[in-house]
Amino acid sequence: MEPVERVSGTALPLGYSDVDTDQIVPSDALKRIERTGFGQFLFSSWREDEDFIMHREEHEDAVILIAGENFGSGSSREHAVWAIKDHGFGAVIAPSFADIFKNNSVKNGLLTIDLPEETVKDLLQAVREDPETVITIELD
Repeated sequence: MEPVERVSGTALPLGYSDVDTDQIVPSDALKRIERTGFGQFLFSSWREDEDFIMHREEHEDAVILIAGENFGSGSSREHAVWAIKDHGFGAVIAPSFADIFKNNSVKNGLLTIDLPEETVKDLLQAVREDPETVITIELD
């Protein structure tokens, strides 16, 4: 996997804390063995709610996911990373990540950016106020 050094674009301000891998991708989707096609399962139980933020047109092209603390907790599911990537996200910004999720992300070319909680709150607010806000992540 070639390392990702830059992700730039709009963001999806999810903002939820303690999002576990079961919420990211349901267990019934784990029967697939390919790494593609998992985007359709991303947050599938939440997507049943027509008001869920992913249904908003202004966020349909988001390439960065902004979440709360402890993102990716729970069981080790590389499928969770595959679902995030397959949906089109290149990076997740959060105050903290589960270690196993972070390791799986590195192996699969998904950037995980740890930022202080206040900074994440500021980003969430900025994107909620202006969904066209572009965030650029560049690694040296």
